[in-house]
Amino acid sequence: MPDVKISPAGIVIGLAGILIMGVFGWLTFGQKEQQAAPPKLTQEARAYLGQLALADVHMQASESYVNARLIEILGQISNKGNRTVKLAEVTCVFSNYSGIEIARERALVVGGRSGSLAPGETKSFRLPFDTIPETWNQALPTLIIAQIQFE
Repeated sequence: MPDVKISPAGIVIGLAGILIMGVFGWLTFGQKEQQAAPPKLTQEARAYLGQLALADVHMQASESYVNARLIEILGQISNKGNRTVKLAEVTCVFSNYSGIEIARERALVVGGRSGSLAPGETKSFRLPFDTIPETWNQALPTLIIAQIQFE
């Protein structure tokens, strides 16, 4: 058998390569951080659902500053009840041409910069999306009120 000699630099390069592959494998396939489940409707919020109404909901598409397609869902939300709504979120369910859900996005329609929604008040909302899959059927997604918080 021939005598094989490995230089110290070769050993260092080999170990560095193994270390890099190990770190890459761990980052790619390692333990994933679990995302917290989004808040669910409380019993109180579920009872108030009938007091919030979405109206004039429609879509428009435009090009963003980086030449990406931007889909906007525009509409109005009205508070027909007797409580001030501090926050309301909707889940937008996007489907493909077969009607199968392909994306689910959660968005704020009341709260944040728009402020709260007083009893009898109606506010406009705008929901921008730029990450909808190409297989989307181009139809208005299903909007489901997913969270309500009161003042």
